[in-house]
Amino acid sequence: MATVAHCLYCFDVLAANLEDRTPIALSAIEESWPDYPKGSDDGDSDNEAEANSEFDPATSDSLKIPTPSSLSVTSPSSGSSSSQASIFSPTPLTPSSAGTSAPPSRPSNSAPSPYHPIGQSLSARSAQSSALTSTPLFVTWNILTPPLQSRQLRGCIGTFEAQPLDTGLATYALAAAHSDNRFNPIAARELPALEVAVTLLTNFEACADPLDWELGVHGIKISFYHKSKRYSATYLPDVAVEQGWNKEETLESLVRKAGWRKGGGWRDVGELKVVRYQGRKESVEYEEYKRWSDWTAAQK
Repeated sequence: MATVAHCLYCFDVLAANLEDRTPIALSAIEESWPDYPKGSDDGDSDNEAEANSEFDPATSDSLKIPTPSSLSVTSPSSGSSSSQASIFSPTPLTPSSAGTSAPPSRPSNSAPSPYHPIGQSLSARSAQSSALTSTPLFVTWNILTPPLQSRQLRGCIGTFEAQPLDTGLATYALAAAHSDNRFNPIAARELPALEVAVTLLTNFEACADPLDWELGVHGIKISFYHKSKRYSATYLPDVAVEQGWNKEETLESLVRKAGWRKGGGWRDVGELKVVRYQGRKESVEYEEYKRWSDWTAAQK
């Protein structure tokens, strides 16, 4: 599953890129984590919080990032789809294969979800190193807006191809921050308002039918053809629940998101293939990263 160490690494990769320095290696973060003081000294351990919706703005036709060619996203074509994606979108986002984004119609300020800062209820968080060394993954950057710390999507890109965690997290942390063409690149001045979320994808299974999956448990990736053109889109496991959708509403949104403009609903697109998967997610806010970064610097 995703860990706090993965999130800290993504933050340090972005900060290092903006500060023109070399980031700390993921292995070094995982090795030093047991020595990091995790006791709570601010008295806020009972403050759990904030809604976990990421919203994404306008639609786009393609997404390309300055990474190896196997990571690029293209518009739907008669060929097979690419494996890279931008994340979370209930409105039509992109006809690119495997996009996964949600609309920016409003910041999230609905019912809060549990949140545990470093050192607070730490046993409930996946702080230690994951057993996974290579896996499909997504990295999401959110802007937290006071006073409710509502979340607004700032960038999200991932891949369905298994990636070594160290290089994959670094690649997609920077891609989501700088190369999501729905947004301007993240600037250094925005760092204090950021939150990063890492989702590792597992347990991919072909669905027996389009409704053969569970809300809140599975993410789904749909694909279908029309006149030799392939359409594909995906939502991570938390998107449908956060948007308050049932299964049919989720499928309707995904069909539109994939770029379908011919009218009718998901039952009218022909042979709809659905793959379900699960995602193990962890998130860290900048304040947490800064506290850990200062401690790390003091050890040198």
